[in-house]
Amino acid sequence: MRIRRTALAAAGLGLALVLAACGQNVAAPEAPAESEAPTGGVKVGVILPETESSARWEGFDKPLLEEAMRAEGLDADIQNALGDEQKFSTLADSMLASGVKVLVIASISSESGSAVAAKAKAQGIPTIDYDRLNLGGSSDYYVSFDNEKVGELQGQGLVQALDASGKANPAIIEIEGAPTDNNATLFYNGQQRVLKPKYDSGQYRLVQSQQIEDWDNQIGGTTFEQILTANGGQVDGVVAANDGLAGAIITVLAKYGLNGQVPVTGQDATPDGLQAILRGDQYMTVYKPIKQEAEAAAKLAAALAKGDTAAADALATQSVNDPKGNRDVKSVLLEPQLITRENVKVVVDDGAVPASDICVADTTAACQELGISTS
Repeated sequence: MRIRRTALAAAGLGLALVLAACGQNVAAPEAPAESEAPTGGVKVGVILPETESSARWEGFDKPLLEEAMRAEGLDADIQNALGDEQKFSTLADSMLASGVKVLVIASISSESGSAVAAKAKAQGIPTIDYDRLNLGGSSDYYVSFDNEKVGELQGQGLVQALDASGKANPAIIEIEGAPTDNNATLFYNGQQRVLKPKYDSGQYRLVQSQQIEDWDNQIGGTTFEQILTANGGQVDGVVAANDGLAGAIITVLAKYGLNGQVPVTGQDATPDGLQAILRGDQYMTVYKPIKQEAEAAAKLAAALAKGDTAAADALATQSVNDPKGNRDVKSVLLEPQLITRENVKVVVDDGAVPASDICVADTTAACQELGISTS
């Protein structure tokens, strides 16, 4: 698909103005309220990474972890590092000093996560890597989704959309996650299982694949536009590693009148990502039932808080290889699900996102058609 010349000529808005809207898949920028430290029972510390790249950490993980930890009889101190590695380290120090029995960490980078895990290990405190594996680390367990499968679903979704369009030799741009996040590597590896054979055979043409520092949506949108214009405005499909990056890309596509014509992938099944799917601007997302992830982390934490490693091992029956640490980490890996317009209702029926969050003015007709009711 090529940018229409009239659209290019009429595009008087500057990039800064365009990207001001890129946060459509991002949580509100204000800092989250800090949880009060636990006051009784078995203490567990939980550190989440940030709020800027995805709405999931404060909107989904935090409340679900609070609920799951309470159900296991644990007092969880859940804090967010706000993308600041020094704050991440300081929060860990504070939690360890307060006497937590287990530390659950979704780290900003493998380096900071591994450093925190080493401190905990030196004090005899077990650590669970949550959602993101810290390469070269020492955490006892890992709870996440099958992240290569996530990438595979993104690749399959893009192929499905391009097959439906009948476009020959489509030009593909890949906008990937942070180079410091091992999950981003796993997503990419899964995507390439599906897409690389098509690139190698000449069936698809890869324009460029670019990792985005810190999963920064604004950088993602800027980078995408630079690649798009350098390719003469031609793009037929976009791999976006999550819904936040997809939202930034869709804003750029809309600037050139291409939104809804170019399939864009995503991940996290955020309310804004699901709205974009219902509008036809985003083709798919990947639903990861975070409630299951939170519950698995809570059950593991409860077993470890009691010193019951046999119970923890019975939960973590899978393993993930840490090539940097040359070790296999006992893991709980949950199954992700591909979501397109036809099955958005699955996410609502599962209680992950309220219908009222996705059935807004410009998606009401789609919700009615798909049987998604806000009443």
